[in-house]
Parts: sequence; C-alpha cells; structure tokens
Amino acid sequence: MPSPTEQELLTVAGRELAISNPRKVLFPKPGHTKLDLARYYLAVSEGALRGAGGRPNVLVRYPNGIDGEFFYQKRAPTSRPSWVDVVALRFPSGRSAEEVVPRDAAALVWMANLACLELHPHPVRADDLDHPDELRVDLDPVPGVTWAQIRDVARVVRATLEDLSLVGWPKTSGSRGVHVYVRIERRWTFDEVRRAALAVAREVERRAPGLATSKWWKEERHGVFLDYNQNAKDRTIASAYSVRPTPDARVSAPLTWDEIDVCEPADFTLATMPSRFAEIGDRHAAIDEHPCSIARVLELSAEQEREGLGDAPWPPNYKKQPGEPARVQPSRRRVPKHPLIEIGRAQKKEAALAGLERWKTRHPDAAAHLAPADVLVDAMRGRFHTWTRIRVNLQHVPAALRPDQEALDPDDTPDDWSGGDARDGARRRPSRARTPS
Repeated sequence: MPSPTEQELLTVAGRELAISNPRKVLFPKPGHTKLDLARYYLAVSEGALRGAGGRPNVLVRYPNGIDGEFFYQKRAPTSRPSWVDVVALRFPSGRSAEEVVPRDAAALVWMANLACLELHPHPVRADDLDHPDELRVDLDPVPGVTWAQIRDVARVVRATLEDLSLVGWPKTSGSRGVHVYVRIERRWTFDEVRRAALAVAREVERRAPGLATSKWWKEERHGVFLDYNQNAKDRTIASAYSVRPTPDARVSAPLTWDEIDVCEPADFTLATMPSRFAEIGDRHAAIDEHPCSIARVLELSAEQEREGLGDAPWPPNYKKQPGEPARVQPSRRRVPKHPLIEIGRAQKKEAALAGLERWKTRHPDAAAHLAPADVLVDAMRGRFHTWTRIRVNLQHVPAALRPDQEALDPDDTPDDWSGGDARDGARRRPSRARTPS
C-alpha cells in the first residue's frame, strides 16, 4: 500500500511539480494511475493546449478514479501556484467565479495532479470573454445508434459546413459521438453563435431527416442529435486530447475527415494517443489559421425564421428568451406527444440501471416492445455532483400493456440535485408529485 505522502517529481516547462499519490489508480481496468495521466498530458501538451489553452476551464475532478464520486469545480483552488493563471467569468445564473486558464504544459500537469481527467474549456479566449472564437457542432447519438450512422451524419455535416464557407475540424468525443469545431472570427456574441449552430443543425436535419435531428427534447429525438445548445454561454464540452471517464480510458482524438471512415472511437486511448501524436503530430495543428465568418449562416438562420422556424428551446437554467417557444416538454403538454413514465433516480448510474432491470422484470410484456431509444438515461447535474434519472417512452408498447406510473425505484439523489440535464447546470427541483417528464 503506497504511503499517502508519496510523491513523484516532474520537471515541466522549467517548473518542478510534485505528483501526490502517483500510484493512485484512476482507471481500474487498464490500471492507469494519476502519474500516467500527468505523463499523458505532458506527451500531448502541444495539441491539448491548442484546444484548451488560453481559455477558462471547468475542473472535472475524479479524486477516487472513474468508479468513484466526481465533481465539477468552476472556482480555481485558492492554494494554486502563483503561475497558474485565472480569469473571472460571470454566468447566466448571475454567479461569478475565477476559472483556471492553462497556458503551458506545467498547468496541464498541475490539473492532472488534481485528478482532472477531462479538459472542459469555454469557447472563448481569456482576453475576450464575450465573443466566442469557436462554433461547436456536437453529434450526440441516441441509444442504439451505431458508429456507422454517426459517420453518415458527419459526412452531411462536412458538406453543409463547406456549402456555408465554414472549415470544420472533426474529432471523436471520446465517448460515442463526434465533435466538429469551426474557428470563427471574434465578432459575434454567444447568442448569435448559438443561433448559427441551430441553423447548421436544422440544415443537417433537412438534408438527412432520417439520420439526424435538431429536436431538443429527448423523447422527440431519433438518430444523431446535433446539440446546438452546446454553444450557449457557460456550456463546455471535452476538448481535443481530453481524457474521458470510460473503462478503457478513451480520449477525444482530432481527426482528418477521411479518418472518420476508417477509425473507431476505441482506437484512441490514454495508452495509444501519445505514440500517434509523436508520429503524426496534431491533426488540428492549422485550426487557428482558418478563422471563418458566420455571416452566411446567420442569413440561413433568418431564412429559416421566415419559413416558420424561430428559436428553439434553451437549457432550463437560462431565463426565457425572446422568441423562444414554450419551454414545455412534449410529455407535459395537455395532449402529450409521447407516453413517458419515470423509473428511478439515483446518485450512481449503476443503481438507476438496476432499478430499470427490476421494472422490466415486473413488466416483461411491456419491456419486450421497447426500442433502445425508448429508454432515456439522463445525466442530471446539481451544483457540484451529477446523478442519473431513467425514464421510459412507451410509444412502441400497445396501450393495453402500458404500465402506470409507479413509485420511483430507486429514489435517491444528492442534496444539491436539480431538475436539469448535466450539460444544463440547472438548479430547479421539480415537485415529485407532478406527472413525470
């Protein structure tokens, strides 16, 4: 058993950093330790800084590894070294915080020592927090969607961006999806960039209606969801070279467009990426050389609005926006579009899924009619922790076989839980006496 005071000293960018508890296992299956994480970010630091450097970052910390509790930390630790830069951000909630701005490899290693697996930068530079320099296209597959279908949607995204005079830089998300980044001129506000992302999502959906969707509510989605709200202010996603909390320690891998057709997300891990980086360098090395204008995309947005497509729902922690449609989930409307029931809520995803299996055992005839996308597993977020909600869409279950809403099983959530998706940052706690959404 290693001593809790054990340290490993690394010299990085002329600075000596102590990695505390270096043999702490963060990924049990491959056995990767905290020291392995620090050495990984050192090996890919040039590319990682191109994605997350010079930007405020949310710290996503896994002090007990991927199987333990993790938490989001927006405020930079007060005990940080003097050379770790910070910048003050103000959020839609009205709160503000000083967030870490990594500027060199030493800062990345310091973050790794905090067990920050992921890099979660905002789409702005620290010297201009009001004008994003990135438009982010997030391809988020619903359950049951294969990598082949994601590839098909990525091809449509590529063609759409090219037709709009935008240069897209694709990467794996490090999980199941794909992210495409577009460097843009720092001329537009967050609201304008989000509106442009919504226009792109709708255009992709128009070109491939059977494969892609821009529908915000999970119960209305199919195929690959293009999450336009990832461009709203205060939203962050894992950047290039970010390690992800998967059993095989996958990383978000920058790609060429052609590589999407021949790779698999599992090809890129904490163990394999350093050698790829050493051999071919950063696939996104030229991203900053191609800042684009979104003026043409905003013209497309105006055309869509004239055709009846106005704004789309915002995340629930944002105030109601002018022109935004009613922020009411379809299942809560007077005539629900889909028959949803809620199964359970739990601090651990595994516990919530176990509750789902108990529900299926109680209702085998209904469970037999469920498609993969009918099971809605929502990662919910409080101020510091996440929890899991599971709902079931009974749209494919014959009416005579549809179970009624039952008491939640399990019914366990953190004290700081909210009613919003993990990417929302919502703070609301809806009454449990209401019809489940």
